Amino acid sequence: MNVELDQLAQDYWEYALSTFPTEAMLLGDHRFDAEMEQFSRQAEDEQIAEFDRLVAAANAIEDGVLNADELITKAVLIDEASGRANELRSRTAEYDANPSWGIHVLLPQFAGQLPLTKPAHAEALVEKWTNVGPMFDQLIHRLRQGVARDRTPPRTSVEKSIAQIDQYLASPTTTDPFINVPAPEAFTQEQTEAWRDRLARVVIDVIRPAYERYRHELKEVVLPVSRPEEKTGVRWLSDGEEIYARAIRRHTSLDLTPLEIHNIGLEEIARLEGEYQTMGAQVLGTSDLSQIYDRLRNDPELRFDDSEQIVAAAQDAMDRARTAIPNWFGRLPRADCVMAEIPEAGAQDAPIAYYLPPATDGSRPGTYFINTTEPTTRTRFESEALAFHESIPGHHLQLAIAQELEGIPEFRKHALVTVYVEGWGLYTERLADEMGLYSGPLHRLGMLSFDSWRAGRLVVDTGMHALGWSRQEAVDYLVQNSPLALNNIESEVERYIGMPGQALAYMIGRREIMRLREEAQTTMGGRFDIKGFHDTVLGSGPVPLGILGDLVRKWAS
Repeated sequence: MNVELDQLAQDYWEYALSTFPTEAMLLGDHRFDAEMEQFSRQAEDEQIAEFDRLVAAANAIEDGVLNADELITKAVLIDEASGRANELRSRTAEYDANPSWGIHVLLPQFAGQLPLTKPAHAEALVEKWTNVGPMFDQLIHRLRQGVARDRTPPRTSVEKSIAQIDQYLASPTTTDPFINVPAPEAFTQEQTEAWRDRLARVVIDVIRPAYERYRHELKEVVLPVSRPEEKTGVRWLSDGEEIYARAIRRHTSLDLTPLEIHNIGLEEIARLEGEYQTMGAQVLGTSDLSQIYDRLRNDPELRFDDSEQIVAAAQDAMDRARTAIPNWFGRLPRADCVMAEIPEAGAQDAPIAYYLPPATDGSRPGTYFINTTEPTTRTRFESEALAFHESIPGHHLQLAIAQELEGIPEFRKHALVTVYVEGWGLYTERLADEMGLYSGPLHRLGMLSFDSWRAGRLVVDTGMHALGWSRQEAVDYLVQNSPLALNNIESEVERYIGMPGQALAYMIGRREIMRLREEAQTTMGGRFDIKGFHDTVLGSGPVPLGILGDLVRKWAS
């Protein structure tokens, strides 16, 4: 073991956990429970300096003194620390009003998932919620810095964020997610009530006033100078080209240009047309692409009737996948995966689903969150592909297995290699077809629809952030080139606006995993084993694509 590298890996993970205390708490590390994330410019500068220091120290270790696994650790450490530093260099807090992943949306959603297993954790939460006020004040100050530097968010994002805050502030405190947090099992009924009374006081005195101050800043200061719809992407910021280049590198682990990615998306969209025509003729009785899209988007018979049907369909798909995975994977996670509905507050503009990994201490299973708002707009035919991606064999297998790996530094189990994580999720949507998990041809059309979605992302994300597309141009492109429902398209475009480059990871990652699988099959011939391939891909934790290629080629040789 290289002592210097091992210490750097520990230093990085300790610093990451202390810098992102809510993330640490969700993972089951309770050392920073009373703290909230810091968004001041000073804190940002300090974080950049520390991540840069870690990168420089790792680069100074010569490859020749490291074994194969240590070389992976060094590469992932450099990728992670430099990625975090470069994200911070974009100074996103100065122009961030994000209705998809803003802190004002995420905090209420995560509140109910915090694993409070001991009375001390519950006590610390009271102090943590007290620190929500200063955190929002920092965000307000950063927005003012952005206004002063002519770095402002798009108008539609500001308006949607204001509407979300209004919804929260109008809700009764009896249902407030910051109060209705699951209490530790050790609490008596009397202790739980007294604790919730304290939380309620913090909500009334600190949290809701902080939301009101944040809303006032967005409404009165930011909205009047926000960017118009035709200048949605970051390219309209003075340093927009650098911001987007950093985002591409962070989320794909590759040095691709926006135009290269844009053209890949156009190629993928064109490739899907033949599959739609073949399957559309079989399922819908037409091979006309526009008619297929129209039926899938607008036929009410292909929609759910109520939220209970959405949950039941997703649970059924997840249960079928759980039964089938031993035939396709040698390594299986110990942690379970459960389902939950995205909380009502913010759900209107939230993604259609997402996955939250288990707590590392075993106190909380992996959770597949599904959006059940406006159920009659949610598609039956896409529900299975969504479940396979977010739960089993998608994110739950990859992320839970990574957490349970032994013999690798802790930070590698949780590395934020978006292209690997989301590439795997998209890969499993097609893998589920190979596994025979789709319940019929109609649901296989959902698999194609999701491919259109992820291919379209390459086009519209680069379109807005590099080529100058308006928000409406992005919406129109997805309407014309996918069967996605309009409400999903609009919420997705908001997501791409607020998280430049993140949406590129899915199709870029899936393409590389498939390429490596085909390469291994060619190399190995009859020796190729699908379980072995999957265990190789999942057996080292999240890694950049270059390292993943090395791992697969070594296995296949």
